[in-house]
Amino acid sequence: MIHLSLPAALAALLAGIGVYGVLARRNAVLVLIGVELILNAANLLLVTAGSRPGAPLSAGPVLTLFVITVAAAEITVALAIILVMFRRTGGIDLTAVPDLTDEPDEPDEPGEPGEPGEAGALDEPADDRDRRDDDRDDDRDAEARREPAPAGEGAA
Repeated sequence: MIHLSLPAALAALLAGIGVYGVLARRNAVLVLIGVELILNAANLLLVTAGSRPGAPLSAGPVLTLFVITVAAAEITVALAIILVMFRRTGGIDLTAVPDLTDEPDEPDEPGEPGEPGEAGALDEPADDRDRRDDDRDDDRDAEARREPAPAGEGAA
């Protein structure tokens, strides 16, 4: 049997790395990894305390299962928030102030009718419209290059 100080030292190391990850990082995913390291340090301490000889009811491993369940729910919600933040802002920097409003940005000066926010604009970005128009042109060119089948052949 190992001495209880070794797992406690490993848990302290994990918790220290996790705290550094939470406090020193700006990337939301790395902060989330830091939180997970802190939770794993707590799990290690719970299992270590529950596995010592004479531990009443072995509550440590049971509590560890609850911590794992809470961590799984936390990571699911946090990753969903990070994904929405990335889609809206294009980055996951936690120091940037996010714009979480639903209204699109209104241009200060009236622009061309095709600009976003104008009355004549479509809901899709211009790049997607251009790409779709290019695909349609390619389809038309391919149809024009096809030679018609000679009369009498192909009718089976």
